[in-house]
Amino acid sequence: MSQRPSGNESYDVVVIGSGAGGMSTAITAKKHGLSVAIIEKEPVFGGTTAFSGGVLWIPLNKHAKAAGIADSRADAITYMKEETGNFYAADAVEAFIDTGPEMVEWFERETAVKFVPTLYPDYHPDVPGGVDVGRSILAAPFNTSTLGENLKRLRPPLATITFMGMMFNSSNADIKHFFNATKSATSFAYVTRRMIKHFAEMARYGRGVQVTSGNALAARLAKTVFDLGIPLYTDTPAEELIVKDGRVTGVRVPGARLSASKGVVIATGGFAHDMAKLQKAYPHLARGGEHLSPVPEGNTGDGIRLAEQIGGHAPIEFNDTSAWMPVSRVPMGRGRVGAFPHLLDRYKPGIIAVLRSGKRFTNESESYHDVGAALVRACDGQTETAAWLICDHPTIRKYGLGFAKPAPVPLGKYLSSGYIQKGSTLAELAAATGIDAAALEATVTAYNRGAEHGEDPEFGRGRTSFNRYLADPEHKPNPCVGPIRRGPFYALKIVMGDLGTFDGLRTTVQGQVQRADGSPIEGLFAVGNDRASIMGGNYPGAGITLGPAMTFGYITGRHLAGISA
Repeated sequence: MSQRPSGNESYDVVVIGSGAGGMSTAITAKKHGLSVAIIEKEPVFGGTTAFSGGVLWIPLNKHAKAAGIADSRADAITYMKEETGNFYAADAVEAFIDTGPEMVEWFERETAVKFVPTLYPDYHPDVPGGVDVGRSILAAPFNTSTLGENLKRLRPPLATITFMGMMFNSSNADIKHFFNATKSATSFAYVTRRMIKHFAEMARYGRGVQVTSGNALAARLAKTVFDLGIPLYTDTPAEELIVKDGRVTGVRVPGARLSASKGVVIATGGFAHDMAKLQKAYPHLARGGEHLSPVPEGNTGDGIRLAEQIGGHAPIEFNDTSAWMPVSRVPMGRGRVGAFPHLLDRYKPGIIAVLRSGKRFTNESESYHDVGAALVRACDGQTETAAWLICDHPTIRKYGLGFAKPAPVPLGKYLSSGYIQKGSTLAELAAATGIDAAALEATVTAYNRGAEHGEDPEFGRGRTSFNRYLADPEHKPNPCVGPIRRGPFYALKIVMGDLGTFDGLRTTVQGQVQRADGSPIEGLFAVGNDRASIMGGNYPGAGITLGPAMTFGYITGRHLAGISA
């Protein structure tokens, strides 16, 4: 099912892209009296948002205040200064911090969007201005059957992070029940109820309709889009920006022209699959390595290219161009490969990461971006940028490893497909993977000396609240650190991926696209990953993509409607 324009149409605003940034802008503009249309080149809507964790980083949000969590504007600004360094943009950062809480309250009051608090710490809570909890909020679960026929056009969640098509909460709370289903009557009952309900949904709708995380956020935004009567055209790529007397006045799509009297908003998700650009921007690709991005394949930089064709400026300038995510290659059958994002396993005790040299290179319990950045730098000068997650048999059966599920799910298919390597000894495992055997044994021996006591002298795993948040709180004394001692042993190769690009179009605070000399292009705006990130190439906390995407979407939508503050 797709919907396309039937002919030339006129609006106040045309938004190119249907992720959180684009839909937030469209909803805000519409609610403030403007006529709006959204176009999406893919047959499904939701963009990268639908694949994401659905978390927004919003300092001073209402949910933190309601819980009595202490935070301050001064601390949030201090933290941003520390995290962004030379890329700190005071005007944009302060607009984000001041407007973010207002945006949350407005969307919860005026739309189908609802949030719940999380216990996520900032990713660097020990940095000045960082906090242990409160700044990250999560889209509330949603029943997507309320979308009616439009449910068919909602992008499904990322297949590699579902279980038989079923979604879990980003906070990891209900995953624990699945881990404990064979050990706890309560967990077994919980899992049974979930499975029965899920299979009933599959039989009726062809997919699970009780969604969480980013799929819930995309669906909630889309529900409001449809309730407001905003056309959301899918299978409708933007072919050309229409410019008249130096001003963008619309966009050309196949067989039609869509006029936009107030402005065109670019929200196409960045350039995570623009291979020509990535070869220059990603150091591990430039030196011949591999990159496997789990973001939608349609994120090919279309919007940025359209803007550049009429003078928009999108330099590659951040130290880290993208939000790095270590991923593994999952054989999906028929020659297809999926990308599994390593969001949880690295934090668990008894799992370490080593290079081909057999040596560890970072604190495995830091954020995905930090681990990815460390891997890129550790492999500098090498053709391959890769590492291996290493664990023993009790660990893999308790926690799983990557796409391989914990007990009672058998490991056979993961071993036979080559997804996971196995060795009865560390030396045998090293031979199967090409890792330096002597160095691997020395690394595990040294790690185990501290791990026996819950210590990691080399990298300090478990020292921050964020390290501990996604670990195993029942493992004492350190939820992140446990020994690797009982064979057989297992290895899983991880390579570089990303959650989206940080570099993007230069804009004003209100989102107006700028030329290289800083002058604005009249009638052209950018939000989401098409707009250069205010995070300066760093990743300070859970939700630092979606938080600014929705906040600046709100700011841009109001600006288009003539509201300056």
